[in-house]
Amino acid sequence: MSITPFAATWLPVLLLCLSNVFMTFAWYGHLNFKGAPLITVIFISWGIALFEYCLAVPANRIGHSVWSAAELKTMQEIITLVVFVLFSVFFLKESLGWNHFVGFGLIAAGAAFIFYG
Repeated sequence: MSITPFAATWLPVLLLCLSNVFMTFAWYGHLNFKGAPLITVIFISWGIALFEYCLAVPANRIGHSVWSAAELKTMQEIITLVVFVLFSVFFLKESLGWNHFVGFGLIAAGAAFIFYG
């Protein structure tokens, strides 16, 4: 299967965004269901994570034709932060303070150096 350079550049970004939505639900979604038995949420989380892997692995395989492994990992971490902020505020109903945004900003600034040059 041949993928155009445009698709190889942007398809991994889309797949990583989608995979991070699944992974965030797998890791943190159960926090809204504290009454559910731990073993139950572990197996449900594993099931959700399976879908995450089905998106993340192709994203990295396709993306590595354009991006380095370090760039792909950095991209994934920044996407994870964005997804987590949205998830935390809208699903968990938690507020984020200025210190969170400063910390996330510093992480983003560090990530910019990976793509510099």
